[in-house]
Amino acid sequence: MPTAADLMAIMPFPNIDPIAFAIGPVAIHWYGLAYVAGIMLGWYYARVLAGNDSLWPGNVSPITRTQLDDFVVWVALGVVLGGRIGYILFYDMPAIIESPIRAIQIWNGGMSFHGGLTGTTIAMIIFARRNQIPLWNLFDIVAAVVPIGLFFGRIANFINGELWGRLADVPWAVVFPSGGPFARHPSQLYEAGLEGIVLVVVLAALIYGMRALKTPGFVAGVFVCGYALSRIFVEFFREPDAQLGYLLGTNWLTMGMVLSSPMILLGLWAMIRARSQAALQP
Repeated sequence: MPTAADLMAIMPFPNIDPIAFAIGPVAIHWYGLAYVAGIMLGWYYARVLAGNDSLWPGNVSPITRTQLDDFVVWVALGVVLGGRIGYILFYDMPAIIESPIRAIQIWNGGMSFHGGLTGTTIAMIIFARRNQIPLWNLFDIVAAVVPIGLFFGRIANFINGELWGRLADVPWAVVFPSGGPFARHPSQLYEAGLEGIVLVVVLAALIYGMRALKTPGFVAGVFVCGYALSRIFVEFFREPDAQLGYLLGTNWLTMGMVLSSPMILLGLWAMIRARSQAALQP
């Protein structure tokens, strides 16, 4: 018999197996495929941007497609290592201290966006210096494509039935298998829409409609600020990590809010800096 929560949740949980397929003893998870899809489609879009000289300062692209091909490996390492280390430091340190083997068990907790961003930033700085690529231009091209990966990652979170939202009585609420017999906000889909679809469309409009790549650093600033605002907004609907809970009171302030808030200032600074530098150009 359906529960009252099931009756309120008119959007059924799809119950898709988290394992997409298996090759012998090796199981391929949707979460891993989401990372691959995000990186590969982001790489393709970045090649499109790099190949369009008219989008860049002086009508000359600062990075070649061959360099982007090499950079994919750097991005993958930065995202995976940074994301996992960030999750351990920000969300799961007590459990890791108790059981160090948990550090490599990415199915226990997963990844942190803020850690992945830090790891990718370090990779960009090193790669730009080694290949004599203007750093802010590299920041811009990566920022333009990151929402693609965020979209696929949040969809994978939904398929896995993880990182679900707070209790809800909205018509689109979902009863997640791991969330108890309660209808909840599908906060993963909120994030996929805001951090993924909305952000990639806004950045594309700036790039193609306003030629924002001609102002190095501006696209990166919009991305950082836009992501932070989107994440903070969705945190009001998302259940905080069980091991941390709310940092203030019973329903206020989460670690996601704390980590995202400085990003607003960083993004604004990057946009102001970009405009100021552009104004100094003859």
